[in-house]
Amino acid sequence: MKKILVANRGEIALRIMRTAQNMGIKTVAVYSDADREAPHVRFADEAVHLGNSPSSESYLNMDKIVEAALQTKAQAIHPGYGFLSENAVFAQLVADNGITFIGPKPHAIKVMGNKLAAKEAVKAYNIPMVPGIEESITDITLARKVSEEIGFPILIKASAGGGGKGMRVVQQPSELEEQMERAISEAKAAFGDGAVFLEKYIESPRHIEIQILADNFGHIIHLFERECSIQRRHQKVVEEAPSAILTPKIRAAMGEAAIKVAKACDYVGAGTVEFLLDSDKNFYFLEMNTRLQVEHPVTELITGIDLVEQQIRIARNEKLAFSQENLSIKGHALEVRVYAEDPLDNFLPSIGTLETYRRPEGKGIRLDDGFEEGMTIPIYYDPMLAKLITYGKDRAEAIQLMISAISQYKIKGISTTLAFGKFVCEHEAFTSGNFDTHFVKNFYTPELLHQQYTEEREIAAMVGLKLFLEHQEQLKLPAYKNSNWSLKRTKR
Repeated sequence: MKKILVANRGEIALRIMRTAQNMGIKTVAVYSDADREAPHVRFADEAVHLGNSPSSESYLNMDKIVEAALQTKAQAIHPGYGFLSENAVFAQLVADNGITFIGPKPHAIKVMGNKLAAKEAVKAYNIPMVPGIEESITDITLARKVSEEIGFPILIKASAGGGGKGMRVVQQPSELEEQMERAISEAKAAFGDGAVFLEKYIESPRHIEIQILADNFGHIIHLFERECSIQRRHQKVVEEAPSAILTPKIRAAMGEAAIKVAKACDYVGAGTVEFLLDSDKNFYFLEMNTRLQVEHPVTELITGIDLVEQQIRIARNEKLAFSQENLSIKGHALEVRVYAEDPLDNFLPSIGTLETYRRPEGKGIRLDDGFEEGMTIPIYYDPMLAKLITYGKDRAEAIQLMISAISQYKIKGISTTLAFGKFVCEHEAFTSGNFDTHFVKNFYTPELLHQQYTEEREIAAMVGLKLFLEHQEQLKLPAYKNSNWSLKRTKR
């Protein structure tokens, strides 16, 4: 494998290309009109224009991406995450054209891409699952019956997708019909499939996921957990590894369950098995993401393993060079996703130009980004600008490093979620580890963040005034006798 085409953009494209470069592998970038001058395009050895800015005409155009790989003689395609990374049709198209897909086989993507099919696949492995109906449902009468059996509150979920789309919490029977209609409509719009299913809603869950690696020779290992409970609109915004609350016993049990899930679909490559953990620390299988995760850097930092390198080696049909016994957790890592969104205005997307863009630096600080000062944030894609990651000897050090790194990170011209990230890191519920997926609902309001802004401005103003007064006093001091001016006066 001498050349890889990266079928993605921004920070993840750059991150994959850097590992490929370190492995002596050439890279091919693909780009849309909006990304013509993007860093990932300049970094790659070659670049191929896909089409217009909308993703449907560029990064989601399967035929054009495969054609670009054939044209540049790339032997493999890495999909990154998002776009076509979990599309079984694309993975099959890549394979049909004699190109290696750096990811799982189409069968695994298809099975795990449908939540109901995934639950059916893991049934035989005795993995705990949230009580509910394991088939798609549209009949409101049946939905009422099932809801009464499992008990309110219930969760309506889209079978075909994730990211919080097609997902509704129903607290009481009178809300069921309306929320079913909304979930089905949203699922159709987002995934082209209105199938939904019902399950018991766990009131105060933690969202814990397990990273796995599997080669083509039947070896499967897990690389411990990531805590992903800080979310807004069912999407992760702060992640860390390891979790602050898992015991070694629960960690081992969840790791073993994740390996069984991988076995259930003959998984190959890097993948993530997601679980819900209730207040009594019982865990339940949620889903499997058949790709690299946005939050993969925190696992890399606590294990010392480059997950993209492992993906490439597995795709080259190499055996895993380590076993479960070789792995251990060292230190603590924290990731804050930096979105071009306004946390003071319901996290609405913020479009504009990066008038100032200065990266934080220092020991224990890692920044995965794909933007530079002067660039305009395009409206066509996900609003994530970067991932800010810190690593310390323990959780307290990683959190303090993150607060410092956020203060160093200077972005002007657009609104970002950096201040929200700092709010989380300084909140007692987070620092104590006593939080769940309702952190934003329970603890965050724009008013609190505005208050934080005001306090910081007042402190800055007081420091500025103090420095001004000290400087003013210095200006009033008479010149020293050995100054040039005094010497000249004396000589006269």
